[in-house]
Amino acid sequence: MEIKQEEIFSKILRAGRRTYFFDVRETKASDYYLTITESKKFTNEDGTFFYKKHKIYLYKEDFTEFRDILGETIDFIITQRGSEVISERHQKDYKSAPKNDFVNLESKSYTDLNFEDI
Repeated sequence: MEIKQEEIFSKILRAGRRTYFFDVRETKASDYYLTITESKKFTNEDGTFFYKKHKIYLYKEDFTEFRDILGETIDFIITQRGSEVISERHQKDYKSAPKNDFVNLESKSYTDLNFEDI
């Protein structure tokens, strides 16, 4: 017999091919804990897709230290590299950028160089 778990609290963060689920669950002792699930979409060669999921279970006794270390780690990254995303493919407008950025070579003017000039 399967026990259906009631949704207590849930938040979703959609981030490109990844989706993060933050869900509050209840223990058998009626206490709460947090699950963080990362779901990432992958495409097969035939065009079908599938998801890979990774889950973290976080219990109340670890909340304070987890929050402190997460905050410290995020602060370190922002201090070292700033908050701007460096990788172009992770930019929100990446999909709208043209895939082929070819230049019409005939319209360009080039300097006539001989191999010996180099």
